[in-house]
Parts: sequence; structure tokens; C-alpha cells
Amino acid sequence: MTGATEDGAAERPRRTRQQRKQVLLRLDPLVHDALARWAADELRSTNAQIEFLLRRALSEAGRLPGATGPLPRRGRPPRSEEPGAGTGLLVAQALRDRAAADGDQQDLADGKTFEAE
Repeated sequence: MTGATEDGAAERPRRTRQQRKQVLLRLDPLVHDALARWAADELRSTNAQIEFLLRRALSEAGRLPGATGPLPRRGRPPRSEEPGAGTGLLVAQALRDRAAADGDQQDLADGKTFEAE
């Protein structure tokens, strides 16, 4: 019997941690513009800024539920802990881009130069 318990009561679907509530929020356009500017200053989306501010207000009021997880991380993943990890590819690409702009490319492995296609 799906959707009901043994006593006949409807079973509530369980939310996984990944699911997010969608809320329609009506705001004064000037308030929205101010929030959007503030969000841009802190490199967040407007939605992320609103959630950040709501969580902070709930926390300061002592009303943030203890089981609330951290804000989901958005955007680019954090850099590796190793110093300089991944920078070799960026340097190689920058050298290729510069050589292509100059009309020739250098094979970085053996130092040979050839004409760009």
C-alpha cells in the first residue's frame, strides 16, 4: 500500500537534502533592485542573497532549525590544496593564445615553432 500508513493515514513524502522549496515572493521593485545590487557586490545571485539574509535573520532571532544544513555551494569548485595545482595548464594555454595572436605557435614540449592554422 503506497502513500498510506497501516492505519490509513496519508504518508508525507520525505524531502531529501537536495530538494529545495520554491517560493513566490512579491517585492517592491526598488527593494528588489537594492537586493540585486547587494548580491552582485557579494558575487551571489539575488536568490542566494535572499536566502543568506533570511538564514542570518533566523539565526540572530534564535529561530534557525538545528537540522538546517549549510547554504549549498554554487559556482566554481574550490581550488586544490596543492600550491600551483592546475596552473600549468593555464600557463600553457596563455602561451598558446599569445603565440596564435602572433601568427605562430610553439610546441611547448620540444620548443619547435610552427605556423598557426
